[in-house]
Amino acid sequence: MNHQLTSILLGFLCFSFIGIKAQDTNSEIIKAIDHDKMQWFKEAKLGIFIHWGIYAVDGISESWSFYNEYLTHEDYLEQRNGFTATKYKPQEWAQLIKDSGAQYSVVTSKHHDGFALWNTKFGSLNAVSHSAAEKDVLSPLVKALRKKDLKIGIYFSLPDWSSELYTHFTSTKKRYSIEEDPLRWQQYLNYMNNQLQELKNNYSPDLWWFDGDWEHSSEAWKSAKIRTSLLKDAPKTIINSRLSGQGDYQTPEIGAPVYRPEAKYWELCMTINDSWGYQQADTNYKTSQQILDIFVDCISKGGNLLLDIGPKADGTIDPIQKDRLLKLGSWIKKHHKAVYETTRGIPYEHFYGPTTLSKDKQTLYLYVRDIPKDGKIVVKGISNAIHRAYVVGNGSILNQQKISKLYWNQYPGISYIQLPKDTIDPYYTVVALVLDGPIRLYSDQNGAVEQN
Repeated sequence: MNHQLTSILLGFLCFSFIGIKAQDTNSEIIKAIDHDKMQWFKEAKLGIFIHWGIYAVDGISESWSFYNEYLTHEDYLEQRNGFTATKYKPQEWAQLIKDSGAQYSVVTSKHHDGFALWNTKFGSLNAVSHSAAEKDVLSPLVKALRKKDLKIGIYFSLPDWSSELYTHFTSTKKRYSIEEDPLRWQQYLNYMNNQLQELKNNYSPDLWWFDGDWEHSSEAWKSAKIRTSLLKDAPKTIINSRLSGQGDYQTPEIGAPVYRPEAKYWELCMTINDSWGYQQADTNYKTSQQILDIFVDCISKGGNLLLDIGPKADGTIDPIQKDRLLKLGSWIKKHHKAVYETTRGIPYEHFYGPTTLSKDKQTLYLYVRDIPKDGKIVVKGISNAIHRAYVVGNGSILNQQKISKLYWNQYPGISYIQLPKDTIDPYYTVVALVLDGPIRLYSDQNGAVEQN
């Protein structure tokens, strides 16, 4: 993962916080998107990202720690001796991800350090031949995830800073430029593409999650060629936007977009604490409430959340990370009707909070974070009649009151929905408004009354 974005690439993340556009560093996506293949992704809402590699041994920044010269490359690679995976139980990982409410999982097959989790025939760094684990740790996880009917995403770093064939080594040391040695660059591309074909043939991923394309141009990476190769005989595979303009959806990172992204398909990738991989010193975990705040924000704006966990070097997952996933899953299970198969909600001018809509636009879901001061929530400018208001996951029918609705004015009035305290959820209470047809939002300007 692009851990360095928070520092040397901070400018690329500013969009997330100031709300210019919710895009990542290479946000362009292909012009003609196959909307049919994107349907499962749009309905998934939640994915679990897994950053696992030798960086978990000492609990240091994945790849970036040697790239930024916090330690030597040699010392970084020494962690291979502690990457044991002795307590690794992929079936338990898969069950945890299923219980989180996620519909897909993205796994780091290889980060920028070049350490591959599968038994690759290419390169000189992999879990089987070059770590204490001495086994392929990617294949059993993919198999376990498939058994749980979860979609599979493969994370793959285009750069490999450990490879002598690659241009960049550290932030101050560069091996060569492409212009100086195009043959060496082509050798690197051959190595990289051989690994990609291996992953494609071994795992048939539903989604490719690329990273690191910022170091070279689309032409240098031959991105269009990579896309064509990966989609050959697998046209329904989805590709994220970090393949230099050859992706199907946008991938903002860390900061939830303030304004709704223009892209039809997008996904926020976010850490569960402050680190992508496991770091024992990083105890700044987001609370369950904070995770749900961001999740609800994403789905109300029509996007997905890809929430990251970082397993330990022995294959166990920190209890706090487990707790966060299980609490998230419990809330989603209770409110699944308002989560899956919904579309982005209505503007905040109509309801001061996140919302989603059912596919037929006839049910509006209101996400209520706090206890209303007078026990009522307010909805404005809904021209539809509200047939019924009820609490999702509870079923309680709620009383309504409408004010400022007059027979001689088209203004639809203001609806107050009574929300009893005994229906309040600890995180978010979801109220469903069943409408008399597809939602109609009133947005006319109201002038002076000239006739009544």
